[in-house]
Amino acid sequence: MVKNRIHAAIAGATGFVGLDLINILSNHPNVIIRYLCAQKNLGKKINSFDKRIKKKLPKITNLKKVNCEQIDVLFLSLPNGEAQKIINKLYLKYKHLKFVDLSADFRLKNFNTFRKYYGKVHKAKKLIKKSIYSISELKKDNLKKFRIISNPGCYPTSVQIPLIPLLKKKIIKERNIIIDSKSGYSGAGKNYKKKFNYKNFDFSTYAYSVNSHRHEAELYQEFKIINKKIKFIFNPHLIPTFRGILSSIYVEKNKNISVKSITNVLKKFYRKNFFIKINKHNSPLGTGNVINTNYCHISICQPQDPNKVLILSAIDNLIKGAAGQAVQNMNIIFNYNEQRGLN
Repeated sequence: MVKNRIHAAIAGATGFVGLDLINILSNHPNVIIRYLCAQKNLGKKINSFDKRIKKKLPKITNLKKVNCEQIDVLFLSLPNGEAQKIINKLYLKYKHLKFVDLSADFRLKNFNTFRKYYGKVHKAKKLIKKSIYSISELKKDNLKKFRIISNPGCYPTSVQIPLIPLLKKKIIKERNIIIDSKSGYSGAGKNYKKKFNYKNFDFSTYAYSVNSHRHEAELYQEFKIINKKIKFIFNPHLIPTFRGILSSIYVEKNKNISVKSITNVLKKFYRKNFFIKINKHNSPLGTGNVINTNYCHISICQPQDPNKVLILSAIDNLIKGAAGQAVQNMNIIFNYNEQRGLN
């Protein structure tokens, strides 16, 4: 019998991220799933949506039926704008309850910036300061102080993990950073075909949000904490695969330093972080290295221009970019080993 178990509810259970989250949590030795919530398909079994889920779990119910006294953590994998309304109603009433939000609702510390990028007026402005934006490896020391954990976007996760240490140590220049990210179409959610005026998802590559992407706001916010002069160009692409992100990041060196030395800087920075794998310099890298895992793999490469560096970063957008990182954050705030349930 496992002691120190926590009780969880998942809102948005039938989405791509929700199903991965349930699959992970159903195999977590310290978690009991008490509620699976959705707006549709009420009363259905979750394994009818995902055959990977083998355990007998509660049938799908409406979030209004959840008894919050019976749960310790509520995961919210909902459309942007919904989690903030729910947390606003529950935060003060249930002071024991922790929230892990996988939407963008608490990622941005300025509610005007949220309105600019997401076109919505924030419904829980006072709670923004009570939340923390958390890439687990970069924020773990402060996580336990907060009850609202904001999971980062998938693209920003793949970008910040390699760049933040190098920017902090001033190894690369703060300007002329070019970020070219490619993602499987699952990142757009189950209604991805309705979101894009685009056909042939299974056979071609598609550049979108070419003048501005919502995830830029996260990157600007977190980079400016380090250096307000940081400038970058970011563009995402959908590739003909279901899951996985590969970010190719082009930067200029700030000093005469080799790619091997940059690789060693990252290895030292992440030496105590199980899920970050720094490959040998000039190693090829693809999403196949990380699919269905919570890992981020990074390769530092030397292009023909000796003053520049190519950084390759690969994650599974649904796991390290969403559900896996949510569980990793949960593990930290409940004093479990970060790897619990994830390897």
